[in-house]
Amino acid sequence: MKVTVLTISDRASRGEYEDLSGPEIQSILEESLPECGVSRLVVPDEADAIRKALDGALGEDWIITTGGTGISPRDITPEVCREFCDRELPGISETLRAESLKETPMAMLSRGYAGMKGRTLVVNFPGSLKAVRLCTRVLIPVMDHSIDMLRGHGH
Repeated sequence: MKVTVLTISDRASRGEYEDLSGPEIQSILEESLPECGVSRLVVPDEADAIRKALDGALGEDWIITTGGTGISPRDITPEVCREFCDRELPGISETLRAESLKETPMAMLSRGYAGMKGRTLVVNFPGSLKAVRLCTRVLIPVMDHSIDMLRGHGH
């Protein structure tokens, strides 16, 4: 399984802030799915930069984004991903929000999206360390099965 973790953060992309969420997702994935190959990118909250990164990762099994899912004026990750994808996977985003809501009422403000472009699955995580830990652990159980289904292996 190949995964690209895409951190979307103006400050991290300028080197003003250390990206902690991307490496955390990578660490959890590699620990839980040892056969998983993970690459990481950091881009600013700019539609063109996000699109370019998504296009560059097309063909991976998964693209997991972190950041840009809130309600601040520059949080555009869900809109860009929705435009990029061919099909929506609402069960993933609904489940991530529901599980996150058990930890904090702020999860109601998350606008994370999940969808597919071809055979690449795209999922938006919030940007906080606590949120990416929870969301990664929630997603892991369906990652292998989804790839099998996309490859026509059935249930």
